[in-house]
Amino acid sequence: MSVPDISPADAWGALLSTPEAMLVDVRTDAEWNFVGLPDLSSTGKQPVLIPWQVYPTMQVNTSFTEHMAKAGLTPLHHVYFLCRSGARSLAAAQAAKAAGFAHVYNVADGFEGPPDAEGHRGNVAGWKASELPWRQR
Repeated sequence: MSVPDISPADAWGALLSTPEAMLVDVRTDAEWNFVGLPDLSSTGKQPVLIPWQVYPTMQVNTSFTEHMAKAGLTPLHHVYFLCRSGARSLAAAQAAKAAGFAHVYNVADGFEGPPDAEGHRGNVAGWKASELPWRQR
């Protein structure tokens, strides 16, 4: 199932301009707590936090789309999926599309993007490197 990649900046623009746009962060509790979260306060929204894989076993969350519904997401929403680097978010977006969500997008390079030459994330590409708002939890 094809899901389009969208840049972090374009996802941010959609969150600002489209009332139906929502951001689903599919990383783990540990990542939200220790790495940080997108700060959507200026959009009047909050990121929806639903892990695609459950820490520490990293088993796929078999209730993922049920959690989306419990969070109030419907097929009318335009849902932008975000993870660390873009792989888990793509899998989550594909699952949402298979469950009937027509407007799903994968945020390319995720929150932190690939590692730089020194092995650190957050400097090359992704939400942080795009200088979009974020905060520590």
